Amino acid sequence: MLTKRIIPCLDIKDGRTVKGTNFVQLRDAGDPVELAALYASQGADELVFLDITATHERRKTLSELVSKVARQVNIPFTVGGGISSVDDVYLLLQNGADKISVNTAAVKNPALVGELAKEFGSQCVVLAIDTRQEGDGEWYVYLTGGRTKTDLKCIDWAKQAVDAGAGEILLTSMNHDGTKSGFALSITRQLATQLPVPVIASGGGGTMQHFADVFNEAAADAALAASVFHFKEIGIPELKKFLADKNIPVRK
Repeated sequence: MLTKRIIPCLDIKDGRTVKGTNFVQLRDAGDPVELAALYASQGADELVFLDITATHERRKTLSELVSKVARQVNIPFTVGGGISSVDDVYLLLQNGADKISVNTAAVKNPALVGELAKEFGSQCVVLAIDTRQEGDGEWYVYLTGGRTKTDLKCIDWAKQAVDAGAGEILLTSMNHDGTKSGFALSITRQLATQLPVPVIASGGGGTMQHFADVFNEAAADAALAASVFHFKEIGIPELKKFLADKNIPVRK
């Protein structure tokens, strides 16, 4: 049986790790290179780095920072933010990234997912979806770091991107982001059970039980969190022991 992955996420702004609630009210959470090294040593399965203002500020992701992180960690890490071309991905992979994450650029240019999958393999291409459940009950896709609503429905866009070659989905519920009230189980389950690729649940992890719930009830392949790790509210070794005690397969 495949083990469930625990993935700390580092949102990067101005070279620092930050964390907010519902995509706003950002506060400093530390040096990203130091945090990456710490999480790798604690048993994190992977890391995700998101340059959260790169697209909004119309600039490229920080390849220099990626290079520094790569020298400090021995686990896979994914980088996203401002990626819009094959050349962008080449630069990040050359600097040590293992996978890349695309969001806004893929919606604006749906052919991009297929181009990247053809060039680098589907295993390298993570489709990040920032989604919010609106008053009509539907989950819609948002762009530019949660600033721009689209008419795309989350499940439709996910299926389209996977058909094009995306090898993994990073699903962030904007309703749950930073609230520590639990992951968005319904939409996570919908994607995890209908798509042939792994789904990473993101947004809302606040207790160890929340992680167990998203694995057991929503069939997520991985759970991503930020503030509970950054501010030492949950330790990764303790979390993995908790999950193992509940017969959830994790890498020790």
